Amino acid sequence: MTCLARSTVAFAVLSAFACVVHAADAPKSQAAASKDVDRGRYIVQTSGCNDCHTPGYAAAGGKVDEKDWLVGDRLGWRGPWGTTYPVNLRLFMQKVSEPEWLYVVKSEEMRPPMPWFSLRAMTDADLRAVYRYIRSLGPAGTEAPAFLPPDQEPKPPYVQFPAPPK
Repeated sequence: MTCLARSTVAFAVLSAFACVVHAADAPKSQAAASKDVDRGRYIVQTSGCNDCHTPGYAAAGGKVDEKDWLVGDRLGWRGPWGTTYPVNLRLFMQKVSEPEWLYVVKSEEMRPPMPWFSLRAMTDADLRAVYRYIRSLGPAGTEAPAFLPPDQEPKPPYVQFPAPPK
């Protein structure tokens, strides 16, 4: 199945999810919700999410104010697949429900260098905590640049990956 066909199928499934009320969306106690948010913050900090999705995070040794976390980046990652940009997770999480988030993470293979396989290895409870933490931050920033196919030259800055060995 082509990437476009997979995306179309994924969109259709996500749209169907949006029409269904899920028990997971039911209100939780304040203490349980706070515990989920704290767990999500911990996972985001220790799983490297900020390294790509927060501008300047790695270069600053992690010393970026939390209010500026996960807003995506204009730094491109170029390789044989084309050029990808770290998504603004703060805006993305405002557009999807928790079940939609779980579906995307468990079924989609994102383009490099996104380690989709690491996300897929997380428990549903951890993924829910990440979702709830990012949602708790609220929307911020702007959309990341759109994916560029391999034949299009990206604007700097970008990281150039070599072609894989043959």
